[in-house]
Amino acid sequence: MKSTGVRLQKIIARSGRASRREAEKLIVSGKVTVNDITVTELGTRAIPGVDIIKVNGEEIRTEELTYMVLYKPRFCVTTMKDPQNRRCIGDLLKKWPVRLYPVGRLDYDAEGLLMCTNDGELSYRLQHPKFGVEKVYEVKLSGNPSREALRKLLKGVKLEEGIARADKLKLIRYTERNCWIQITLHQGWNRQIKRMGQAIGHPVLKIKRIGYGPLTLAGLRAGESRILTQNEVKTLYEKVGLRYGKKVDG
Repeated sequence: MKSTGVRLQKIIARSGRASRREAEKLIVSGKVTVNDITVTELGTRAIPGVDIIKVNGEEIRTEELTYMVLYKPRFCVTTMKDPQNRRCIGDLLKKWPVRLYPVGRLDYDAEGLLMCTNDGELSYRLQHPKFGVEKVYEVKLSGNPSREALRKLLKGVKLEEGIARADKLKLIRYTERNCWIQITLHQGWNRQIKRMGQAIGHPVLKIKRIGYGPLTLAGLRAGESRILTQNEVKTLYEKVGLRYGKKVDG
């Protein structure tokens, strides 16, 4: 076991392959090798860029941590590749020199803010319900729901997982046949907004995520992306209980 270098679980987490907790499970289960030698001790260290580290036989890349915001267009899959050859975010991230992964997902027909990073530990925590990072959406509902129907979204509607409720709700405008609202959620259940709309009798026609924690779409058009500022990354770290910039090796 090396006395220098960085702990394996931290290297794996930084590669984006898994959170640190998941990386520890991979190590203990014998699925990690260093220079083709299987490692099962959690205290094992390695030197990024020098030692060859593999997870399930696939070499991981130890690149500089990168954080960015992508404006996902509608009819784009939140995957790096798509077996049906549909447009996917992997197509939009090709220009970046590092391998990035989406934090969570947006439905195929939804658009808006999608954070991408190779920081596995931050990604894991941002998606964990314990930390409840705020997400803001603009939503188009079919028909003209009454104020009482909209209030149900704040009070909570029953879904399979339990009671789903909006943390905040703002009426944007009524049109002749539809209604636009702004809804803020901390929950992140599968297709949650669509199912909430169905529960009040007003199916969702369009979804656009405009906010994620401190992040917004300001200055971006569909398909465009930008690197996060240092302050944005620091704020995200603080929201999920991590210390930004702490010089430790895990």
